[in-house]
Amino acid sequence: MIGFLFDFIAQGAQMALVLALSPVLIGFTRKVKARLLRRRGAPILQPWYDLIRLFRKETVLAEDASWLYRAAPYIIFATTWVAASLVPTFATGLMFSWTADLIALAALLGAGRFFLALAGMDVGTSFGGIGASREMMFGSLAEPATIMIAFVVSLIAGSTQLSEVAAYMASDFSLRVSVLFALIGLVIVAIAENGRIPVDNPATHLELTMVHEAMILEYSGRHLAIIELAAALKLLLYVSLIGCVFFPFGLAPHDAGLAAMGVGVLAYVAKLAVGGFLLAFFEVSTAKMRVFRVPDFLGAALMLGLLGTFLVFVTRSL
Repeated sequence: MIGFLFDFIAQGAQMALVLALSPVLIGFTRKVKARLLRRRGAPILQPWYDLIRLFRKETVLAEDASWLYRAAPYIIFATTWVAASLVPTFATGLMFSWTADLIALAALLGAGRFFLALAGMDVGTSFGGIGASREMMFGSLAEPATIMIAFVVSLIAGSTQLSEVAAYMASDFSLRVSVLFALIGLVIVAIAENGRIPVDNPATHLELTMVHEAMILEYSGRHLAIIELAAALKLLLYVSLIGCVFFPFGLAPHDAGLAAMGVGVLAYVAKLAVGGFLLAFFEVSTAKMRVFRVPDFLGAALMLGLLGTFLVFVTRSL
């Protein structure tokens, strides 16, 4: 009974941790970008202040909005929060780790994308249609690339369960070209899926380049706050996934004590800080690309995934 309660509390702590840290990661990235550009920047907790302000505001709905438009923010948030909570952050083998499958994560994120695109088209505005069409075009390349990257790491580790993949990667430090290809491919997919520079710029509302922002222009109040929180969770999910699969140091076993769990939390926060700094550094070092160049960018991730899978099979047959 005590073991069950400990596992239940640890799983709940992970769900609360990812929810609390996701806006902080956005604020930290903005702060680093501002400091790199020799500006002071907003406080790291500013995204949380903005979310609280949005929750307090009145929600205004478009006249032609259907039930789908009102339900989509909650569906998108639920699927993204569940997916982010399944990725091992500070410990492996938690209560719901048996559902932490790479294919299941891709399906949850795909469901969120589907409802976001439907909501963007539901009110019938031109911006929503443009954003939805661009989102689905990018998704048609990002999802196959994600599946191929999942194949690479699952073939090496012998499982698609993230806890087992992390345990295998932590025990085997040998350098593999296929793993390097998978890492670069996943970074490209993470940049595209989160609408970061050079694919999109979440800080602007230019009609020629908008993707994510175009689909949520008509949202306000708590609906907009929930969608923004889901977007922050998605960025944290990809940083957590990269840290769990490719840099699994610091992860505590499920039967470890509180001290090991505390070390795991500190290691996880350090990984988020490094990921946020590298993302900010990359964004201030590169420029926004044209929309029609994004398929080439995502095509590189798909090719790296295919090459990684091919290398795994070739090296096994030697």
